[in-house]
Amino acid sequence: MVETSDLVIFWAVVMARFLIPLTIPRYPLPGVLVSLVLDMVDQTIFQLFTDLPLEGYQSYDKALDIYYLTITYLSTLRNWSNLYAFKLDRFLFYYRLIGVAIFELVHLRYLLLIFPNTFEYFFIFYEAVRLKWDPKVLTKSKLIAAAALIWIFVKLPQEYWIHIAQMDTTDWIKANPANALVLVAWAAFLLGMAWWLLRDLPPARKGLEIEALPVAAAPVVGPLPETVKNERERLITRQVIEKIVLISLLSIIFAQVLPDVRANNVQLTIAVAFIIIVNTAMSHRMSRRGRHWKSIMQEFIVMSLVNVGLIVLFNFLIPMYDGSINLGNTLFFILLLTLIVTLYDRYWQLHFNNHNNNHSGGEGKNE
Repeated sequence: MVETSDLVIFWAVVMARFLIPLTIPRYPLPGVLVSLVLDMVDQTIFQLFTDLPLEGYQSYDKALDIYYLTITYLSTLRNWSNLYAFKLDRFLFYYRLIGVAIFELVHLRYLLLIFPNTFEYFFIFYEAVRLKWDPKVLTKSKLIAAAALIWIFVKLPQEYWIHIAQMDTTDWIKANPANALVLVAWAAFLLGMAWWLLRDLPPARKGLEIEALPVAAAPVVGPLPETVKNERERLITRQVIEKIVLISLLSIIFAQVLPDVRANNVQLTIAVAFIIIVNTAMSHRMSRRGRHWKSIMQEFIVMSLVNVGLIVLFNFLIPMYDGSINLGNTLFFILLLTLIVTLYDRYWQLHFNNHNNNHSGGEGKNE
């Protein structure tokens, strides 16, 4: 029988992993660092303080990893004023997401070396710079150099260590305490590279800019060109296409880690595309009637009810096509996806408005 204290610890960790990433849009650097640390120590907490079997948690662990990285990406839509940095980070995010989706399909570990998670550390680099400088001081060449250095000297060694060599750092140091000096030297080298990148920036401002700038989150709406208005009236737009790609990739990953799913990836993509188009059609209908969601919470609740209904219908129909899902687990993941879609819609609109009202977009200058 499972102890009550074990369940309290388990749900406290799970809820922390669900809620803490929601702080990333407002407090980017603290939010992502706490999420990263919690991702690293959650199973250690279970091993030290509970007697729970962890096999069933593995699926949720992977899904929550992808969830927090996706919220991190969405925060760049809300906050990042340097347009080139945003485009580069978006590429790194989707590159990693595609790699994880392929890995979950074929289970070849070397793929995680080919598709390293450079995105997360590039995000940390940008937000660390924003603490003391306006990110617009980061030129294209600096941003590319930062991404390349993180890719080569941080993520490739880390991905090789974890996924190919499958080494444990603690055991490695225990085997030879002098190995700790290697880590110290490596950390010093990384700090030296960071200094080299930032050495010629303008004088830093006073204090630390921990909270995201309110102006980046404000709904700035100015006069829009007719072409932009026409784009917004269309049901299938670049925004909807990206949303379908994003949620389809997430659904493929979730389906591979989710127990008792017998739907193929084509069926999943069709179902996801249908759900997103229904959600988008609802928003368009409200917009044309001159109405808008009063809050993110209101949109999330309404869309959740709609999407739960669609999943129940999907659960009824899919056996006709030789598929099946675990309804309880699927409802949990569809709520995660609904939250992601809700935040995407809200933050994409802010990004779109800010970019179209400031054509310079805060993009770093060429050197």
